[in-house]
Order: sequence, then C-alpha cells, then structure tokens
Amino acid sequence: MTVAAAEFPQHRAMQEAAPAARTRGLRDDDRASIEACRRGERGAFDRLVERYQRDVYRICYRYVNDHHDASDMAQEVFLRAYKALDRFRGDSAFSTWLYRIAVNTCLNFKAARKPQAEELPETLPAAGEGVLARLESAERAREVRAALVRLPEKQRATLILKMYHELSHEEVAQALGSTVGTVKANLFHALRNLRKYLVAEPGSPAHE
Repeated sequence: MTVAAAEFPQHRAMQEAAPAARTRGLRDDDRASIEACRRGERGAFDRLVERYQRDVYRICYRYVNDHHDASDMAQEVFLRAYKALDRFRGDSAFSTWLYRIAVNTCLNFKAARKPQAEELPETLPAAGEGVLARLESAERAREVRAALVRLPEKQRATLILKMYHELSHEEVAQALGSTVGTVKANLFHALRNLRKYLVAEPGSPAHE
C-alpha cells in the first residue's frame, strides 16, 4: 500500500492551484467579517467560525486522532483567534493565520493521547462497492491516521496542512512561521517516515 493510494488521491497540480482559488474566493468575505467583528457586531465572528470550523477541527483531529480532544482543541483555537483578532493585520489570508493558531494549539497540547474511539470517514464508498472493499478502505485510512500521529510534531503539522488541506508550500510556511525550504524538507521526511511506518508491519500500525 502506498500513502498516495490510501489518503492523498489529489493530483499535485490541484494541490497547488486549489488554495489560491480558495483564498481569492473567501478573502473579501473574511475581511468583511473581521471588520464587522471589530465594530462590535454580534454574530460577525460566528460567521468566521462557521466558515472554518470544519477545517480547524480536521487539523486538530488529525493531530491527536481523538474526536473529544479535537473538539476541545478546536474551541480553544477559535477562542484564541477571537482574543487575538485585533492583531491580525491581513498580511496573509485569514485562513492561514487561523491555521497557525490551530497548529500552535496542537503543538501545545499536553493531555495524554488516547486510542481512537471512532472513525472519521475520509471518502464515501463508490456506488456498488462491496462491504469488504469498504472495510479494507477504512482500515487503510485508519492505519495512515495511526501512523500520522507518530510523526514528529513539525512533520505532522506540515503533512496535515499540505496534503489534507492542500495549502501551497508558501502558505504552510506562513502558517508554521517557517521557510519554504524547511517546509519542503519536513514534508519529504514526513512522507518517508509515514511510508516506513506503514510497510513495517502490514495490516497494523508499525512499531519502531
């Protein structure tokens, strides 16, 4: 099994193009909501939460692999963002700024990691797909998530933002407060380590 086949079916060109299009489409809406929030309009920040809550939750979930912890962390991310909103200057997309807060929240997470209690579906099964095929697909996704949690923190954060959220190298660098070169290096090592974990013991999370 390859990592790409299990979790990352997107074409590389789509990965590079999608973030720019997404940022262009949302930037004005984000700016309007931020300005409204600063004017004290009730509900303005709620619009930002509604717009990004799924992305933030997915970052947290993929980092800790636990739904309860991820929900708590996502709430903490938006609380921190709300308190720091006056410091957002618009030098980057609001989503990039918010993802950086999410990553920092994940990096500061000190609670004990708990085994995954339930699965987060990655994709809907294709029409006519058999039960066995669905189970095998879910198992592959579970193995990748289990291996992802074992990556060093910066590698994990880089992989989550680049492969799952389709940010460009530049956007990942902004979110992590890093350089493009460091992002590329972390991504290379993350993919190499992830493949190593996945092939070390077929059928179950690898052991070191």
